[in-house]
Amino acid sequence: MELAIELKNSIALSLLLGLSVITGLSQALPVSGLYNHEVAVGNESDSERDRAFSEALSAVIVKVTGARHWLEEPVIATALRNAQNYVEGFDYRTEIVVADLEEVSDDQAQPQTEPQTQPQTQVTVSTVEQNFINVIFASDLVDDLLASANVPVWDSNRPSVLVWMVLQNDQGERALLTEDISAEVLSTMRQFAEERGLPIIFPVLDFEDRRNLDADTVWTLDEEAISLASVRYGADSILAGRLHFTTSGELVGLWQFIFQDEVEIFDGLDTELTSYLFQPLDRITSQLANHFAIVRTDIGTQRVRVRVEGIKNLTAYTALLSYVQNLGLVVRVSTALLDGESLELELSLSGDSEQLNELIALDRDLLPLSSSLAASQSVLHYRWTR
Repeated sequence: MELAIELKNSIALSLLLGLSVITGLSQALPVSGLYNHEVAVGNESDSERDRAFSEALSAVIVKVTGARHWLEEPVIATALRNAQNYVEGFDYRTEIVVADLEEVSDDQAQPQTEPQTQPQTQVTVSTVEQNFINVIFASDLVDDLLASANVPVWDSNRPSVLVWMVLQNDQGERALLTEDISAEVLSTMRQFAEERGLPIIFPVLDFEDRRNLDADTVWTLDEEAISLASVRYGADSILAGRLHFTTSGELVGLWQFIFQDEVEIFDGLDTELTSYLFQPLDRITSQLANHFAIVRTDIGTQRVRVRVEGIKNLTAYTALLSYVQNLGLVVRVSTALLDGESLELELSLSGDSEQLNELIALDRDLLPLSSSLAASQSVLHYRWTR
């Protein structure tokens, strides 16, 4: 049944034809947990809790903005000293963790009554209870704080980064990055992704991947081969890197970042693995955040008309409205026109139509259409694919 017929037989007709205005709020979509953070605490005292609140809010601001340097803004620095004002809820948990490992021989562990032909070694494991507090912040309050400081907010709908990496040891042997080759490299990159809210994905390196791309090809940073091998993953950007562990203990490498058909190459040099890996990841995260983040406002700076095909029933209509409301730069949404399975929406944006197009492209729920309407700058034309 067409949307118009269904709405005429329901109370939703007044909602659709009344052109009611709805304020859009940002919600976690592909990247979850942007507004909460867990901190290790020594106890449950008020002073320790306040310290944890400040640390957690710092971590949340880094995730929400994608950059650490915003913590230096005076308005943000003041808010960190009063982090409890932004807390929506918190809870404690306790975990048993390994505190110490100590190896002792049998003759140290206990008196010997008989001579032993070979000393035996025992491992003494010491464990302690570690307390953690999970702090949940009110997203609207955090967003208002950032807006008051003119700090851009990076929507939770974020571009994915596909990472290809090859490692070379001091004997010149090369291998594509896997858990078996270097679990430490993978865990370090995942740690960064968690801290910054960056959707990093790694290739499965199955038969198809290895047929399309070998270690030597990644080592040469062959842009065409890497791009072709990445098509199956549908990633929004690609980071390819090579890392050489030298005999002197240095980490030497080269990185290639592909985003929106532009290629950037930069080198890497360090003596410590975490800082070596964090440098390129910080660089591309800042680039993506600068591209997609916006300063939020309650007043739309630009209005745009969006026409959507494929709205066949009330369920699709409701899903579309919910989707559009949750786009980070959308301030208000109103239904402007209903024509069979086509729907036109009037949007107020905290940005421009180009940013809207790029944000929609990350989801692929709305497919851009080429038509006579698409040639008009006043109407953006899509098909609902969900």
